[in-house]
Amino acid sequence: MTDLVTWAEVGGSLAAIGGAAYARHAHPAAYWSMVGLSVSVARLLASYTSTMDACGLTVEPPRWRALAVKATTRREVRPVPPRRGMIRPTSTGLRLRLRLAPGQEPADVAASAERLRHAWGVHAVYVRDVKPGVVELRLVGFDVLRKVQMPRRTDAGPLRVPVALREDATAFVRDYRAVPHELVLGATLSGKSMFLRDLLVGLAAQPVALVGIDCKRGVELAPFAPRLSALATDPEQAAELLPVLVKEMEDRYDLIKARQGIAPGTPDELITSDVWGLPEDERPAPIVLFVDEVAELFLVATRKEEERRDEMVTQLIRLAQLGRAAGIYLEVCGQRFGAELGKGATMLRAQLTGRVCHRVNDEASAKMALGDIAPEAVLASCAIAAELPGLAVVGDTSGGWSRIRTPHLSLADAAATCRETAHLAPDVPTLAPFRPHVPPAPVKECGPLATPRPITE
Repeated sequence: MTDLVTWAEVGGSLAAIGGAAYARHAHPAAYWSMVGLSVSVARLLASYTSTMDACGLTVEPPRWRALAVKATTRREVRPVPPRRGMIRPTSTGLRLRLRLAPGQEPADVAASAERLRHAWGVHAVYVRDVKPGVVELRLVGFDVLRKVQMPRRTDAGPLRVPVALREDATAFVRDYRAVPHELVLGATLSGKSMFLRDLLVGLAAQPVALVGIDCKRGVELAPFAPRLSALATDPEQAAELLPVLVKEMEDRYDLIKARQGIAPGTPDELITSDVWGLPEDERPAPIVLFVDEVAELFLVATRKEEERRDEMVTQLIRLAQLGRAAGIYLEVCGQRFGAELGKGATMLRAQLTGRVCHRVNDEASAKMALGDIAPEAVLASCAIAAELPGLAVVGDTSGGWSRIRTPHLSLADAAATCRETAHLAPDVPTLAPFRPHVPPAPVKECGPLATPRPITE
């Protein structure tokens, strides 16, 4: 009987260890909630002072405190670490605030983030400046980009779409009011289409006019036709659609001029206001233009196509330069985007403030997307593995960058959402000729409600 109990205890321990190891690999979020959170909190509390001292984040105490310690306890006066706030657990890690000592700066804590990660046994440590003298440490317990789960609470709103998850477990929100135009690059099967799909579905629930240019015969954007206000599926149709968008932009500038009493002859470049300053009943609906495989608009084979290309590029540049104030925003996607595409490519890219770079085939493509705004992010984008589709590096003109990953959304679910939100498409008369034809949904034939029975005598 004693041997049986011993074997049961040993077997139970081994099963618990094996179950924990399996949960840590297959279900890291569950493992963190059950085991990792408690272990990391214990490590942090037990080693906080010694870890801060080893990282060089301690300072000498004030003179009055040193004299008080010597007079009362006669102990050795030790350096003091930053004052720690309350530890707040989350579903993906921990958060705590530190009040820096005089002479310290947030860069000192950020430089020690990697050492803090190893000392407290977490996946990553991120430092955020909250206010002068206070920083927030965000400890991430596991790799949140391996299996993306968007936060329950996101900062959504008008023209704000939580489209991906950052590596620090916060949502990456595409804000068109703050970053009006964006360039999205990525090789085949890198997740670029998934990023575009999530973004389009997020905008479909808002009163926004969605316009698409898909020169791959519409294979990417045609499933969302019920929600699109206009769609061009080849360069010829794009050449007809872009002048209409430019004319719509000019009409909106005239509306702003008339409302604010600006002289009719004032150039559009000198108007600093935008449509958001108009009354809500007079404000035109915002327009988001999606351009998939932008290189198809630049490629030419004949002299006639070259003239058409120059006109389209000029119109795209005008939309990128002046469209923000008129409520027109660009989302330009492609595999490569550089000067080799032709005249105007570099000028257009300079107007695209936001940059998203998925896995690319060469370093030059990554430099096209991030080299001019965040050079250190180029190596990070080149290191994206093919086994992680949807993983990307996002940067902006401020020089900041981070890794993100888009959650998986099936094409069927995205198309169903666009069909359900088709009634939210605003009425833009100038785009009516380009609205894609949506065939009616097939009606399933239903059998009789009840099985007929013969009348018996």
